[in-house]
Amino acid sequence: MTGNLPPAIVFIAAALLIPLFRGRFKALYMLLIPAVTFIIIMKVPQGNNWIHELWGYTLIMGRIDKLSLVFGYIFTIMAFLGILFSLKVKDNLQHVSAVVYAGATLGVVFAGDFLTLYLFWEIMAVSSTFLILASRTEDAKKAGFRYILVHLVGGLFLLAGIVLYIQETGTTAFDYIGLSGPASWLIFLGIALNAAAIPLHAWLPDAYPMGTPTSTVFLSAFTTKSAVYLLIRTFPGTDLLIWIGAFMVFVPIFYAVLENDIRRVLAYSLLNQIGFMLVGTGIGSQLALNGAVAHAFCHILYKGLLFMAAGSVLQMTGKIKCTEIGGLYKTMPLTCLFCIVGAASISAFPLFSGFVSKSMVVTATVEEHLVLVYLVLQFASAGVFHHAGIKVPFFTFFGHDSGIRAKDPSWNMLLAMGIAAFACIFIGVFPQPLYNLLPYTVDYIPYTGAHVVGQLQLLMFGALAFALLILSGYYPPEIKSINLDVEWTYRKLGNRAYAILDSGLNSLNRRTENLLISTVKGVSAFFREITIHLALFFSVNLWLIQGYRDKHLTMKKERLYNEMVHGTLPVGMGAAAAVSFVFLIYLLT
Repeated sequence: MTGNLPPAIVFIAAALLIPLFRGRFKALYMLLIPAVTFIIIMKVPQGNNWIHELWGYTLIMGRIDKLSLVFGYIFTIMAFLGILFSLKVKDNLQHVSAVVYAGATLGVVFAGDFLTLYLFWEIMAVSSTFLILASRTEDAKKAGFRYILVHLVGGLFLLAGIVLYIQETGTTAFDYIGLSGPASWLIFLGIALNAAAIPLHAWLPDAYPMGTPTSTVFLSAFTTKSAVYLLIRTFPGTDLLIWIGAFMVFVPIFYAVLENDIRRVLAYSLLNQIGFMLVGTGIGSQLALNGAVAHAFCHILYKGLLFMAAGSVLQMTGKIKCTEIGGLYKTMPLTCLFCIVGAASISAFPLFSGFVSKSMVVTATVEEHLVLVYLVLQFASAGVFHHAGIKVPFFTFFGHDSGIRAKDPSWNMLLAMGIAAFACIFIGVFPQPLYNLLPYTVDYIPYTGAHVVGQLQLLMFGALAFALLILSGYYPPEIKSINLDVEWTYRKLGNRAYAILDSGLNSLNRRTENLLISTVKGVSAFFREITIHLALFFSVNLWLIQGYRDKHLTMKKERLYNEMVHGTLPVGMGAAAAVSFVFLIYLLT
């Protein structure tokens, strides 16, 4: 029955039933969700599947080709590992949000039309926000609020671009778009924001470290890489992406060196790695695109592994800052080993997964004669080893002895890390199975003398720089401050803009309200006086006919006036006066 359902619907529908299960049945049920979905993806034929008509538009919920398949495979695998890692978490909010989040990501990857894409795009934003809020701390609430605001703005850019695109082309289907007009630029901005492309990146290191020890594993895998997939699908060969990517591999390194929080170090490292993917996407050659896809595949695994290791430390010690932990290798040996595997992979150490993917992008820059970009990538490769390859495992498990004697986490967390670590090593030693999944035929050999020796030289340079800083005592210590990033614009300028707008608009509202009230009171008083004078006019003439004069007439007039003012006039007198006034106006006109 599930074979007739899109993978995204399988995930999302199954997620809603998670709270109904308990204990081992719940664990088994959650693990079956990605397992069954993986089988569905393997069996579905290439081409457009799960096609529906809605309001005259064609919805394609299953565009299956080599590009979408490789991302579909890795997202489903990572969903399985994330669920396995978080099995013992007793929080349905996290479980449901994580599974919905993974399902929405698959919906984005397999979407063949913009309407389907936008639907799952927004589900991704909302469900991932709950993973940040799951920490239930004040900082997490603030970060989650900023996160959803940023992504809603990105969604509005995307929606505006989609509307213009449909008007221009008359179709909701999409593939290559390229930067050619307002519609394409809006779509590009909406996707680039989710890819955390600089300068639209600050939401990521602001929000991801606020998640729980387990929810951050999901956050690190899906949003940015689904955006990378869309950029590869819609904007390959866009020169702007080369320079955005080159900037991304360079700048976050310095922030990662300064950070004291291990998960913030990994968040900035994540930005650095996305830069490699964007460079490959921007180059647009078959080798570069294969490199971008392969690096996204490997990155999801080793970055997930590093966040698992960091989450395990946070789970078992309650601490995550470099200055508060250390010496944990003594009592958390397996977590330490898995972290080192992840660190070697992200550093592109030979025989680990990062080496067989990152080197494809670097080689593509050489083939396209992009000398400056090549040098930047080489510098970044050394920088990655410095902050993610050495700093993270060194300060977490070695360095100074913090005195903490925490044990390795539960079996499910160790198993998830073990599977991810095995995959990182397997891909690094046997890259061909991964190469066979890539969208273009791979004519590339990673293990050549030049590649291996050149990469080892860069790694040793990064190790030397780290060692010199440690031995000299000049490694950046913890500083009680905030490292300013572009998030300053919405942290500070945003608050000031809000205060200015609040003061200005509220002042305008008050003045408008006062003017409206004064106008209403004036009009009301005018018609009240008219009614009173008309009533007096007719009544006085009637009283004169009846013979009232002088004092008696004055008393009658005062009594009528007071009754009219205080609303105690007998029923019908006011209406009669009003009708008389209208009749008089009619006669005059």
